[in-house]
Amino acid sequence: MELVIIVLYLVIILAVGLMAGRGITNLKDYAVGGKSFNSMIIFATLSATFIGGGFSMGNAEKVFLVGIANIVALWGFSFKEILVAAFIAPRMARYPDAISVGDIMEPHYGRGARIFSGIFGIALCAGILGAQVGAMGYIFNLFLGMDRVTGILIGCGIVIAYATFGGMRAVIWTDVIQFVVLAIGIPLTLYFGISNAGGWEAMAARIPAEHLLISTEPAALLSLGALFLTFMLGETMVPPYLQRLMIGRSSRDTTRGTLFSALFSIPFFAITGTIGLVALALDPTLNPNLAMPYVIKVALHPVMQGFVIAAVISIIMSSADSFLNSASIAFINDIVRPLKTTPMEHSTELMLARLTTFAVGVLSIVFAISIDSLLDILIYAYNFWAPTVLVPLAAAILGFRATRRRFVAGALAGIIMALLWNNMFHNPYAIDGLVIGFLSNMAVFFAVPAGE
Repeated sequence: MELVIIVLYLVIILAVGLMAGRGITNLKDYAVGGKSFNSMIIFATLSATFIGGGFSMGNAEKVFLVGIANIVALWGFSFKEILVAAFIAPRMARYPDAISVGDIMEPHYGRGARIFSGIFGIALCAGILGAQVGAMGYIFNLFLGMDRVTGILIGCGIVIAYATFGGMRAVIWTDVIQFVVLAIGIPLTLYFGISNAGGWEAMAARIPAEHLLISTEPAALLSLGALFLTFMLGETMVPPYLQRLMIGRSSRDTTRGTLFSALFSIPFFAITGTIGLVALALDPTLNPNLAMPYVIKVALHPVMQGFVIAAVISIIMSSADSFLNSASIAFINDIVRPLKTTPMEHSTELMLARLTTFAVGVLSIVFAISIDSLLDILIYAYNFWAPTVLVPLAAAILGFRATRRRFVAGALAGIIMALLWNNMFHNPYAIDGLVIGFLSNMAVFFAVPAGE
C-alpha cells in the first residue's frame, strides 16, 4: 500500500511538472516563470524550497541528541526571513528584469562581480543539491528497502526530467503540491507519535530534563548564539531564495509571501524538532539519524505511512529542484552571458539552460553515488557564500554606496578570515567561520572609502 501511494504521488509530480513547463520560449520564462505569481504561491514555493533534509530529519536528529536548543538555533533562519520580508523584498521592484544574483551585482560592482557571484552561486547550489540527492537515495532505501543507487536514479531522475523541461514554472507548481503534502504529513507524524508515546506528559517523563531546557551557562549561550547566527546567515539570499523574490507579480505579493513563509517556519521547526523528542522517548538507544523515520514507522498506520513517506520525499525533491534550477540559471546568465561577445538567440539560451540543468543533475547523481558523505561540500559551500557575496548583495539592494573597491576588499577579507577561522584556529568557541567571515566582510566593506 505504501508503495502504491508513493508511485502514484511521483507520477502526479512528474505529470504536473511537465505540463507546467509547456510554452516556455526564453530564458526569463525558464528562470522566473514570467513574474506572475501571487503571495500564496510564493509562500508555498519558498517554504518548500528551504525545508530540506537538514531542517526536517536533521533537526529531529539534533534535538534527539541535544534537546530543544537546536529548535531555537533554527529560528535564526526564521528571523532572517522576517528581515528579508521587511527590508529586502519591498526593494526588489528596483530590479524588474532581474532573473539571477548577477543581474543585481553587475550594475553596482561590474561584470567581474557578476561572474564571481555566478561561480560561488553554482558552488553553493551544487553542494546543497548533492546533499539532497544523497538524502534521496537514503530515503528510498530506508522506507522502501530499495537499493540506494536505484532510489537516487528514480527520485532524482524525476526531478531532473521536469526541472530540465519546465524550468521555474515546473519547479513552482510541483513545489506547491509538495508543500501541501509535507505541511500536512509532518504535523500528523508528530500528533500520532505523541499518542503512541502515551501523551505529552508520559513522553516528557522519559526524556532527560536538560533536553527540555535552554542552558543559561555562558558557554552554552555563546554556542547557541553562534549557531543561531550560522542559520541566520548561512542561506541568506542564496540564489533559489533570491529568485523567489523575483517571481512575484508585485512587490506586495513578494513581501507577503516571504513573511508568511518566515512565520510558517517557526512552528514547523518546532514540529520537526519535537519529533526527535518523541523518538528519544520511544527508544533512547536509537541511532539519532533514524529519529524521524523511526517515528513514522512505529506510530502511523500503513496507509498514513505512505502519505507521510511521500511528504518526506517532497521535502527532498522540493529543495533539489530549486537548487538545480538556480545552478543552471547562474551558469547561463551570470557566466556564459557576460563572457559572450555577441548576444545569443532566445532559443539558443533556452536550449543551453536545459542542457545545463540536465548536466548538473546527472553530475549530482554521479557524486552522490560515488561519495558517501557530502557534508564537507555543503559546509564549504555555506562558508563561501556568506563571507563573500551576501554583504555586497544586501548593501546594493538596501541602497548603500556600492563600489568595486568595497566589493573586492570585503570579499577578500571575508573569505580569508573564514578560511583561517575554520582551518587554522578550528572554530574557537564553537563559532563557525562563515559568521566571522561575514562580519569581517561587513567591517571592511564599510571601512573602505567608497571609491570606484
